[in-house]
Amino acid sequence: MKIRLKDGTEKVLDKGTRVIDVAKDISEGLARNIVGGKLNGELLDLKSEIPEDGELVFLKFDDEEGKEFFWHTSSHVLAQAIKRIFPEAKLAIGPAIDHGFYYDIDVEHKITPEDLEKIEKEMKKIVKEKLEVERFTLPKEKAIEYVKEQGEDYKVELIEGLEEGAEISFYKQGEFSDLCAGPHLPNTGKVKAIKLLSVAGAYWRGDENNKMLQRIYGTSFEKKKDLEAYLERLEEAKKRDHRKIGKEMDLFSLREEGPGFPFFHPKGMIVKNELESFWREEHRLRGYEEIKTPIILNENLWKQSGHWDHYKENMYFTEIDEQNFSVKPMNCPGAVLTYNRTIHSYRDLPIRMGELGEVHRHELSGALHGLMRVRYFTQDDAHIFALPNQIKDELIGVIELVDHVYRLFGFKYHVELSTRPEKSMGSDEDWNMAIGSLREALEAKGIDYKVNEGDGAFYGPKIDFHLEDCLQRTWQCGTIQLDFQMPQRFDLNYIGQDGEKHRPIMIHRVVFGSIERFIAILIEEFAGKFPTWLAPEQVKIIPITDKQKEYAEKLEKDLFGNRVRVKVDSRSEKMGYKIREAQLEKTPYMLIVGEKEVESGMVSVRSRDKGELGTMEFSTFKDSLLQEINFKGQ
Repeated sequence: MKIRLKDGTEKVLDKGTRVIDVAKDISEGLARNIVGGKLNGELLDLKSEIPEDGELVFLKFDDEEGKEFFWHTSSHVLAQAIKRIFPEAKLAIGPAIDHGFYYDIDVEHKITPEDLEKIEKEMKKIVKEKLEVERFTLPKEKAIEYVKEQGEDYKVELIEGLEEGAEISFYKQGEFSDLCAGPHLPNTGKVKAIKLLSVAGAYWRGDENNKMLQRIYGTSFEKKKDLEAYLERLEEAKKRDHRKIGKEMDLFSLREEGPGFPFFHPKGMIVKNELESFWREEHRLRGYEEIKTPIILNENLWKQSGHWDHYKENMYFTEIDEQNFSVKPMNCPGAVLTYNRTIHSYRDLPIRMGELGEVHRHELSGALHGLMRVRYFTQDDAHIFALPNQIKDELIGVIELVDHVYRLFGFKYHVELSTRPEKSMGSDEDWNMAIGSLREALEAKGIDYKVNEGDGAFYGPKIDFHLEDCLQRTWQCGTIQLDFQMPQRFDLNYIGQDGEKHRPIMIHRVVFGSIERFIAILIEEFAGKFPTWLAPEQVKIIPITDKQKEYAEKLEKDLFGNRVRVKVDSRSEKMGYKIREAQLEKTPYMLIVGEKEVESGMVSVRSRDKGELGTMEFSTFKDSLLQEINFKGQ
């Protein structure tokens, strides 16, 4: 066999050569530092034999895919520790996830924080035992017998759902074995630093009709210092929790009367409206026209669009005039009907329709999380109807818009291209053309991207933009989807140069994704200290005594007339108290006015972020403030 390494080196291998053997042949140091390999895009354990010719990449913990080996093995160490402490526990699933791993278990005993400490201690014992992790396979029927003997009912159900005649893989470490496709570390000893983080409820297979299991979350690292740094970030994240800050700043609330349906308060509406105004202006400049479509539409529309077959379980329904209607989960069918209201010429295209549309989706109650995961939100949708030769330029235009918006807020991001899912509609030819168009646009912009096989929308492939915040967390927000299916289903047309009807291409795209979710991300990114243009209150004027109140109100009137969100704090409180309160309210600027400021027509300026800025003429402060607001700090 012949393999090629990342540096271009080629090696001829004997049959039966393992990934670790190739690494050792290069250097013992390399073999010690890697956690696994990747051959032609497929992950391989270090002990795996190399099955075919191809490109072999060695993976370390620092690599994104390398962490999967590490955290997958950690989940097995967790499961083994659970079985040692609670032998009666039944195991469900335990995957590697972003930033760690979890395992779902079925046990009558309610897991407590004290239990987590015991389990973690047992996990550390398993690590010290340096148990070899060995893979073995069984035919399907024998695999079912094997897990039945272990009393693992959930594993039986999983195996029964696999193909007939399939070889089922297991991984064994010491006395413990588990149904698993891998990948894994060669032994448990490499998991040096472990921390169990929390326990939560989770329905088996995510179905609320199934039994509620207990899900134990954890994380692990190669080095203790990396674990400590991660735990520090978690503590900082708790301080920045948008639910906590949103309550302190009186931005929004979540109430029992409407689980998953957020209430926005006056200050929160300022932030929301400012974001929407910004969105409207950016889209106006780029040739978009705004539309508004109904929230409730007849169920026949959703059958025609394909949502009925592919998204029904996430929709809400109602009956009006003895007909069935659905509350819209997406805006696209409404945009399609708006396009179809008249006959279009090729000269009219591209047509760019933007909509701040309110959508409702049925999320499981256990999945709801503040503004991050809700059942009602405003999606900053837009739909572009284009000629085939306009697709590349339109996609590039959307990519540039997304980049402009994210850079304004200081976000880094990475891009993923998602291809055809198993549950989808349309021909292979259309899908291949759509995926090719998205690739071409990304490559034209010189953007690196990762391919997510099978993760596209049911009607077309997509580009997803994942933001990275100051705590190194990622959030999927912007999306571009190329759709050949809906124009066919709704018989969309335009009159071409030849006078005949032709089918337009439809591009679905969002920038914020969900306005509510984006607000939550901004709250946590800035810890509530919004940029001045977004802040619910931009200036607080604090007179030292009542004698300066008239002057303070004069300044307030001037700023208010320039559309600044400003308030005078004339309460009979100590100056220090009022300053501290303004700081807690995250107000960007405070103007302190005393007798000297009144006499000189000056103001003493204090910045939320920079501290004391000194005394300056009011007009100088105002001009600087207005420039900061109007140009959004750029």
